[in-house]
Amino acid sequence: MQLEIVLADAIDVVIVALLLTAGIVWLRRSRALLALLGLGGLGIVYAVARELELELTAWVLQGFFAVFVIVLVVIFQEDLRQFFEQLALWGLRRRPPVPSSGAVETVVRAVTQLVAERRGALLVFPGREPIEAHVEGGVALDARLSEPLLLSLFDPHSPGHDGAVIVQGDRLTHFAVHLPLSNDAVQLRGRGTRHAAALGIAERTSALCVVVSEERGRVSVARAGALRQLSGPEGLIPELRSFLDTLQPEATPGGSSLAQVLPRWREGLLGATLAVVLWVVIVPGSRVTEVTRTVPVQVQNLPEGYSLLEVDPAQVEVTVSGRIRDHYLAGSAEPSVRLDAFLVKLGRRTFELSPADVERPRGLSVVEVKPGRVRLKVSQGEAAS
Repeated sequence: MQLEIVLADAIDVVIVALLLTAGIVWLRRSRALLALLGLGGLGIVYAVARELELELTAWVLQGFFAVFVIVLVVIFQEDLRQFFEQLALWGLRRRPPVPSSGAVETVVRAVTQLVAERRGALLVFPGREPIEAHVEGGVALDARLSEPLLLSLFDPHSPGHDGAVIVQGDRLTHFAVHLPLSNDAVQLRGRGTRHAAALGIAERTSALCVVVSEERGRVSVARAGALRQLSGPEGLIPELRSFLDTLQPEATPGGSSLAQVLPRWREGLLGATLAVVLWVVIVPGSRVTEVTRTVPVQVQNLPEGYSLLEVDPAQVEVTVSGRIRDHYLAGSAEPSVRLDAFLVKLGRRTFELSPADVERPRGLSVVEVKPGRVRLKVSQGEAAS
């Protein structure tokens, strides 16, 4: 049994590998990882129960999966929406405006002043995907980015100083924006609402968020679901430049936003491996094929007082049908022909063979037995000695 691979199969594997890789990257950033790992473990138990014909266990787990999948969709609907948005970006090839080096210096100078005066601030630099679905409120501004403007927006007497500003290119598009809050208690330990908001938008999008602590006068950045405190405002320069490099068209060949979804080769390798395994199991593995094997005839239930002298023919050809993966799973297990010789005591010597007389591995069915008739030569009583 040889696998025939055509161009369509190769394209099929590549598409599935890309989808699986995107899913793996999403899972690593998602709150659903542990829940899905637990579901995968139960799936293995279910498969084993089906294989061992543990009917009660399989029935209970089957009902559990039906309910649990619905619960997962409800609980992690935000994560799923982000995943599908990320997939959509592959075709949109969205390229947001990139702040200039002058804008970066302006932000760093303003943040340095805010730190010195212990004034809290939140600055959001959107990534490739839109963030509008994840933020609320805010006032449209669309003004040129400048140090005095930033300092005035985060003045404690300003009505919008508790919100965030959105920086796109060299312009401030909105201020007093409310960001979603993160529930990551580990990263947020000892930190306030601004840090929760910064981490919240970084968990849901590829945006970079700069946060200035009002109480401690420290600068932190949130990106890709991680919150890190910097040694000082000067640490913002490499952070901003590293982030802005991902927005440049030359960041990947052809400027594809695929780099935002496939950032590391390990995820790609794992996705490709899983795609190949799935293809082998599902595509050629599901094709039905017939295999003919020559097996001996085993005579059983010979009446007491009779001795078996000869079976004619001693071997028959058994043709079995099944999916390729069932043939492989059968391994070295061969079909066997078991002939019930009980009627020998009534004088019968010729027996018809049918598929019912063939024991075969699980998942395979008997198509034909050739020849379909077997003759037994037996002796009785003292003649057998």
